[in-house]
Amino acid sequence: MASPVLPSGSLCAAAAAAVAPSGLRLRLLLLLLSVAALAPTGDGQNLFTKDVTVIEGEVATISCQVNKSDDSVIQLLNPNRQTIYFRDFRPLKDSRFQLLNFSSSELKVSLTNVSISDEGRYFCQLYTDPPQESYTTITVLVPPRNLMIDIQKDTAVEGEEIEVNCTAMASKPATTIRWFKGNKELKGKSEVEEWSDMYTVTSQLMLKVHKEDDGVPVICQVEHPAVTGNLQTQRYLEVQYKPQVHIQMTYPLQGLTREGDALELTCEAIGKPQPVMVTWVRVDDEMPQHAVLSGPNLFINNLNKTDNGTYRCEASNIVGKAHSDYMLYVYDTTATTEPAVHGLTQLPNSAEELDSEDLSDSRAGEEGSIRAVDHAVIGGVVAVVVFAMLCLLIILGRYFARHKGTYFTHEAKGADDAADADTAIINAEGGQNNSEEKKEYFI
Repeated sequence: MASPVLPSGSLCAAAAAAVAPSGLRLRLLLLLLSVAALAPTGDGQNLFTKDVTVIEGEVATISCQVNKSDDSVIQLLNPNRQTIYFRDFRPLKDSRFQLLNFSSSELKVSLTNVSISDEGRYFCQLYTDPPQESYTTITVLVPPRNLMIDIQKDTAVEGEEIEVNCTAMASKPATTIRWFKGNKELKGKSEVEEWSDMYTVTSQLMLKVHKEDDGVPVICQVEHPAVTGNLQTQRYLEVQYKPQVHIQMTYPLQGLTREGDALELTCEAIGKPQPVMVTWVRVDDEMPQHAVLSGPNLFINNLNKTDNGTYRCEASNIVGKAHSDYMLYVYDTTATTEPAVHGLTQLPNSAEELDSEDLSDSRAGEEGSIRAVDHAVIGGVVAVVVFAMLCLLIILGRYFARHKGTYFTHEAKGADDAADADTAIINAEGGQNNSEEKKEYFI
């Protein structure tokens, strides 16, 4: 923007000569006076420039441009109104300013190694009648000088809430901080402190940790106009959690436990820290005398029906303890039915602490038991029905056999009153002619 605020003539010359070296003051003063005397009226002149935004330490370029140039003198001044360039001459003893281009329509100057102290308004002046002036504002961006992340506790326990802080120091403008746990973005709370036009931002994150968070990075990432790419720092979570227990049947391979067979179970327990103690017990009963315990392994040789029951593997660490159950059912030696798999891993502190996988294992075991019971009931019912049908067939056979004999015996009328068989045949209907046809012999 232009405004006729610059004094003309000798006042302009005096302002420029005041900052020049002593040996050049007279020459500069005479040059200014001659230019001021010869300068034509510039009612149609237009002086303009653009604001500059630059990152600290980089190069800023200031350009004073003239529309419809008439060879009037162009001058560039710093925020303190000291002349940086008068035409192509630099009175200011600051070598960071360098002339890039000088013509009747443009004065372009570069400023290297920009610092926060260089920020402000720079004035372009055009010596016309009346004089014109336009200013450009240099804005210096300062990226965060230091990015630090701090976790309240180096080691946390599952279910615990911890505090994580991230600080971005001495930036301009203030930094925006974003939080991530792995690839998931979280929301923190930020506070901004201002000191001498510089800003320090501290963001606080309250995080409830779980066993799945162990080894997952917590990332503090900053967004700032002076930063290209991702500027971030991170810390890895260390979470302690109670054991997770799982029972694996290693023998028999087919999974069917029959009388006389051997059974081998392996207890797998994972936790942080690693469980130091793994034990086997038999729920509501004592361990069989022929059972062998070896660390996480349980071995029972020569299985029999008395070994039926629930066998529990228990594991513990400094965080807590957990267990998993295996329900053993010993089948007859002729059994071919696949057994139900029984296994329940649970946390003993409360029922709510049972995880979904353990509950599904429990339900699978229960459903297997129900299916086994259903098959037994159905088989029993079928056997009873078959037995009842066989009995009914035998009774009906005997009944029909008796009635058939009675029919043949009474076929010839008059046989009941006869003294012997020959007389009965003679007395039958049809007389002697049919006697041969009516004869019957009983063996």
